Amino acid sequence: MAGEQAGAAGTPATAGWRFKLGVALFVISMIGPLLALPAIALLGLSAAMTATVSGLTLGGAEVLLIVAAAVMGKSGFAYLKQRAFGLLKRYGPPAQVGRVRYGIGLVMFVVPVAFGWAMPYAADLLPNLDANLLIYGIVGDALLLASLFVLGGDFWDKLRSLFVRDARAVFPEPALAGSQGAVSPIG
Repeated sequence: MAGEQAGAAGTPATAGWRFKLGVALFVISMIGPLLALPAIALLGLSAAMTATVSGLTLGGAEVLLIVAAAVMGKSGFAYLKQRAFGLLKRYGPPAQVGRVRYGIGLVMFVVPVAFGWAMPYAADLLPNLDANLLIYGIVGDALLLASLFVLGGDFWDKLRSLFVRDARAVFPEPALAGSQGAVSPIG
């Protein structure tokens, strides 16, 4: 009861049974499909039945996620979201990176894209391409994802701006040689 009243006062009710039940439902909704889908595939059901049961499992997980948020309440869900994004922020990419790290990240980003683009045209140059196609794909995808973390948060903003119609590129002014600060031509 005290935990429930603390949630109403603005602090999350993390000690209450509703929050604990909501977290349990949240975890089940995330881990359940990961465990159930391979098990469904191994049951040997027909393709239609496998697709139906898999769809119901994924739909049920989404419904369970909504139920978890409702059980936790607004303050509990906000607290859980803040904790999750706090972990991502702590272990995520830094906002700005140095020149060397940015250069390495750019190479890591461009190589898988260029390789994937050129692979159909240069298939004769790679030994056993058909046998190792999955390996090449996994390594390329992993390298591309790792490059996003190496490039840092500013690069994520650059990628995001590709999908914002009104976004504009702002290029830094080159520093004047021998001066202490850049002089604005406007005034």
